[in-house]
Amino acid sequence: MFIYYGLALLLILLDQLTKWLVVHNMNLGERIPIVDPYLALLSHRNKGAAWGMLEGQMWLFYVVTVLVVAGIIYFFHKEAKGSPLLGVSLMFLLGGAIGNFIDRLFRKEVVDFIDVLIPVVDYDFPIFNVADAALTVGVALIIIHVVLDEKKKKKKVA
Repeated sequence: MFIYYGLALLLILLDQLTKWLVVHNMNLGERIPIVDPYLALLSHRNKGAAWGMLEGQMWLFYVVTVLVVAGIIYFFHKEAKGSPLLGVSLMFLLGGAIGNFIDRLFRKEVVDFIDVLIPVVDYDFPIFNVADAALTVGVALIIIHVVLDEKKKKKKVA
């Protein structure tokens, strides 16, 4: 069980370290190409949720995040026993939620810095951070878990 929480802690630390590096080594708006023009570091701040929605509603983010974190921990202890994939999925969600919560709590904004251009559709993806990536991976892993679990249940019935 502690190894799962260790994963969440590792994600939080990685998230906060990368944000600290961006804040202390880049000017706001500065862009450092990595694979130009498709991938770059871009120092950006977000005072809202995804894509800047609900900007300035910090109280809402505090309440929602506390509820989400409590729900993840509860669900982890209730449902993830015997399911490593679900446990890992939930810890990715927990690490991502807490990573961005720390920013909102102490900075009153979220530090974003990964800028991706998707050339096939010429789409400049919204700038994100390690916590956002962890949340996305967590959701993807939960979808995989649900699909595999449904296949397992169908196999048992047959």
